[in-house]
Amino acid sequence: MRKKKVTYCCLLLWASFFTTVTAQNTNTPMMGWSSWNTFRVHINEKLIQETADAMVTRGLKDAGYKYVNIDDGYFGGRDSNGYLFTNKKKFPNGMKALADYIHSKGLKAGIYSDAGSNTCGSIYDADTLGVGVGLWQHDDIDCKTFFQDWGYDFIKIDWCGGEATGQSEQQRYTDIYKAINRTGRTDVRYNICRWQFPGTWATRLASSWRIHTDINPRFKTIDQIIEKNLYLSPYVSLGHYNDMDMLEVGRGLSEDKEKTHFGIWAIMSSPLMIGCDLRTIPEKTLSIITNQEVIALNQDSLGMQAEVIERGKDYLILSKTIQKREGKLRAVALYNRSNVIKKIRVDFDKLYLSGKVQVRDLWNHQETGTFTEYYETLVPAHGTALIRLEGSKRHDRICYEAEYAFMQEYLPDNKQMAHFAYKAGASGDYIMKRLGNSPSNWAEFRKVYVSKGGEYQLKITYFSGDKRDIQIAVNESEYKQSGLCSGAWDQAAITTVKVKLHKGYNTIRLYNSNGWAPDIDKMEISKSR
Repeated sequence: MRKKKVTYCCLLLWASFFTTVTAQNTNTPMMGWSSWNTFRVHINEKLIQETADAMVTRGLKDAGYKYVNIDDGYFGGRDSNGYLFTNKKKFPNGMKALADYIHSKGLKAGIYSDAGSNTCGSIYDADTLGVGVGLWQHDDIDCKTFFQDWGYDFIKIDWCGGEATGQSEQQRYTDIYKAINRTGRTDVRYNICRWQFPGTWATRLASSWRIHTDINPRFKTIDQIIEKNLYLSPYVSLGHYNDMDMLEVGRGLSEDKEKTHFGIWAIMSSPLMIGCDLRTIPEKTLSIITNQEVIALNQDSLGMQAEVIERGKDYLILSKTIQKREGKLRAVALYNRSNVIKKIRVDFDKLYLSGKVQVRDLWNHQETGTFTEYYETLVPAHGTALIRLEGSKRHDRICYEAEYAFMQEYLPDNKQMAHFAYKAGASGDYIMKRLGNSPSNWAEFRKVYVSKGGEYQLKITYFSGDKRDIQIAVNESEYKQSGLCSGAWDQAAITTVKVKLHKGYNTIRLYNSNGWAPDIDKMEISKSR
């Protein structure tokens, strides 16, 4: 590791990148607060008003947090015409007045419902007023109430009563999406709370979708959610994000664990919805979640989710490009999963950077220096170092891991369609299995970038114990490789195809409509000589 002093000019340049987030972009992940983690159904008008006040007075609004979400527990029932009404004991002035109060603070108001008839609170918290108040058979009337009459800006829709409708998740959530659109509101954010990645259909409808069961303030659960989201970046696009659930900061975690929790949520572009009591939030927690340099990673205009650059037995290195696609700026998280302090090293060539690389420590708001080849640092137990790199040069990406292909039919519980799976000895430790055997069961590498167009070698590393075919669509051209067999399912082989790539971005699709394709490890591209 080689290091040089950073000049004063570089310091000024870096500082200019981090401006205060005063107005949240509606295409970037949501930032705000939600009532469920701490209060569940035990909410009231005074609590919500005081929380909105705290968002302003504690500096959270100025830091970019805009949404105040009222989760389950506000329902009073339905009147004889089917319209919702509020629990008057808890919300004496009603939900419109409360939304107006939130809006008067320069904030956005969020609301809750269920895709079925009964809410989660009615099932798990014995809230009898949550029975019959879900959206089922009331889509239009409730959406009109929420977004036209009451003026709410966001809705989280649970699935606790969804199974009883007899509809598929896709059909039910699509119907709700259409009902929201019929209100004429085009600015409503829509969260699908299904407790696992719902399917690629959701990425076209929702602002965000939950990928895991409910979070809690145990670090083991936080680590499990991080693991669950590691290979879901292909399904993220600007305005549509994997929701890792509400933040459990301010609820008893150590400072290092809170930094990991918040930092990984930020770099993975999850919505940042605080779940603690903002009226009593600790100052140390407040300083973590208002760190503008970390928030900037979450609110980056590219809307990308960090991917695994390297994973060891007890550490992870995650990274994403920021500000400009194929640019020289990268954000990196060095996450120590172990119980002891650990030195973690990131090699710059794995980030497609070369030459001299400037490194900035985002937690401490300071320049670390200029390095070549690699950077390493000590990371506390369960802690995460967050750094920002600016390289002298960026080279084209060569390797595309199969687990990061967009798999059209991917569902976590459906192992009969294309999915990623652990495989010892594979590049990145994961492969793509069960590709093909259906016209819709394809996988794509999107935005495959080359700085020069022309003829390239496309190398696909695969595993197959019998002869299998694979078809490859590269932009408008088709290629087929037949009878691929590596000799055994635990033995890798490579097939090479000459393809033409456009200068800039290309799309490469792998498929086999009439039979199973081999298991895919990775795809590599290199210029033909």
